[in-house]
This record gives sequence, C-alpha cells and structure tokens, in this order.
Amino acid sequence: MPALPEGFDIDYTKPLNGTMAPYAEQVIVCTGQPDWPSNIVEERNGDNVAADLRELIGPRGKYSDPFHNISVTNSSLPSSNSARDEVQTTSAFLFPSFKYIPFLPRVSFDSVEALVKGYLLPTKLHSAHDSLSPIHRDRLTRKKEFQELLYGAQDVQDILVLICGHGGRDIRCGILGPLLQAEFEKQLPDNGIEVAREPIRIPSASSDTAKAIGTDAPSPQTLTARVGLISHIGGHKFAGNTVIYIPKAARTADGAPHPLAGSGIWYGRMQPGHVQGTIRETILHGRIIVDMFRGGVREGGQILRLASPCERAVAHPQAPHPTDYWLNQACWLQALRFIVGFVEIDIDSNRAGLNDVAAFMAQD
Repeated sequence: MPALPEGFDIDYTKPLNGTMAPYAEQVIVCTGQPDWPSNIVEERNGDNVAADLRELIGPRGKYSDPFHNISVTNSSLPSSNSARDEVQTTSAFLFPSFKYIPFLPRVSFDSVEALVKGYLLPTKLHSAHDSLSPIHRDRLTRKKEFQELLYGAQDVQDILVLICGHGGRDIRCGILGPLLQAEFEKQLPDNGIEVAREPIRIPSASSDTAKAIGTDAPSPQTLTARVGLISHIGGHKFAGNTVIYIPKAARTADGAPHPLAGSGIWYGRMQPGHVQGTIRETILHGRIIVDMFRGGVREGGQILRLASPCERAVAHPQAPHPTDYWLNQACWLQALRFIVGFVEIDIDSNRAGLNDVAAFMAQD
C-alpha cells in the first residue's frame, strides 16, 4: 500500500455496504485523458459532453427528473475514430444498459440530446409525476426513434473495469487509481483475459455493422476487458474505488451462466494486492468480495446490496439461518444475498471474503 499524504487517510472503520449512490444509468464518457479538473464540466472551458448532459439532465435541465438519477462520469478510455477526420466526436458507454455510443459529434448539440431522449430518459415515469400535464410527461419519457439518430450504437460484450483516478479532485484517488489500473492490466492476461487498449473500431455506413463491440474478430472463447480510470464517483475516503461491469452474455470460467451478468459491482478500499483475487472471484466466478462491496446495479436501475438479518427474516421467515461467519464481522455479513427493494435474490453459494484473496496481499 503506497503512503498517502497526511490528512488523506483511507477510512477502514465505516461499513461499505450501501455507500454506492443509486443511479438508473451511468454515462461513461471516453475522453482519452487520465485526469480532469475537479468539476469535470469545466474541462476544455465547458466544451465537453459532461457539460452538455448537465445542461439537459442536470437540476435545471429541461429533462431533469429527480426520480431517475443519471450519473455522468469521465473516463480515460479512448473514443472511436470518426471516418471523417475533420469531425471531432466523443464516445460513451452506458451502464447498466450495456450500450456503446461511438459517435457524438461536437459540431452539434443534437447528438447529445438524441442520447438523452433515446437512451437515458426512463421508459416509464415515477408515480410522483402523475400530476404533470401529458405534454410534460411525454417530454420526460424515452423515445426509441431517437436511437436511430446515433450511428453505430452497439451492445457491450467486453468486461469493463473502471477505477476512480480523479487526482484533480482527491489525491487518494490520484495515487491509488493508476496503481490499480496497472495491476489489473498486468493480472488480467495472466488469468486468460485479453486487455483491449485501442479505440473501438466501428464499420463505416457502407460496410456490414458488427452486432456487438469487443476486440477485432475475437473467437467465441476469448474474454476481453477494458480497464480505465474514471472521475469522481463518491467516497474518496474509500479509495481505491473500482466498478466492474460484467456483460449480459458473460459466463464463468467453467462455462456456466455468470451470476453477475448484466450487473455493475462497486468495490471500495481496493489495494493492488486485492486485484488478482478480485479477478478470480468476481470476474471469473461471479462471487462478491463482501469486505469491499459498496453496492451494485442491474439493468433498469435495480440497486443491489447485502441483506441484514432483519430483512432476511422478513423476506424468508422460515429460511435457515447461516452458520458460517464472514471474518467474524457484524452479523449482517453472515449471508451473501442481494436485495432489490423487498425482492431478495439468493446467491449464498456465490461469495468470497478477503480471506480468499489473502494470498495475494504479500505484494502490498
């Protein structure tokens, strides 16, 4: 573990479960840069996708919806190259819908508005909006026809590992982020997962369009990941913060359906020595590392968190109480179950603790 400046310690006392801010969709903007101003909308004097989105869906935006939170995050991932060199474009990933939007031309505001209206607005409004006029409700609802205005939009098949490295906002993330990025890029190939670093190639309009993104013509057995630094996602004191998005069609190392397919898993307090175990447990086998788990999300904005004994008793009053204790911590860590509201998804058999990755701590 690297030394941190005085006054910038990592908080190892507060439980991590539930510290992820809920969101319906996270927009990962591909800037190709490893760091940004403290407020990302100030990048390039405000001429950037994050600023455009804030104007549309921010607190004062005309599509603002307090019941449908959209997180906008910059990343170091490169944008796809436009077929026309004179047109500057920006790319974006959307999670947990697992979509990639390769071209958002900077010469027009229309493409960003099409992104909002075609992909980011809710398909169904919260009941709190029932009192709004029909015109207002219609304006806040997604319109599929706008998706057709964004050429090359595709499903995401790659695993994405996104690490907060926003040094312009907090030095802890600025120190730990690049170290974790380097460790993931080193360890993923050793575990049979290729690391893609080049911009995603998009066929021209005159050629056959690929069905989903990934490496250039990968074999069906190839696992590919993209590793990038991202801007502030909350919880500097829990650095290193890491979000792992597992694609919908993912399978485990033994070929079984991946328990976390279509999900985003948030970890906090990750150190370089945890990376190998995280790859093995979460990415390859679909197990959660309880001690680092901040929360998770699935398509539709379903929020994932660990259940407390009280909630488990309400959901399953006759369910047997687990007898195993996780690292002798608080009793709510006895079982690994995801709760989405009052709907509990039982994955007791898919769990991991830091004892499972202890063998990889020596390098700290």
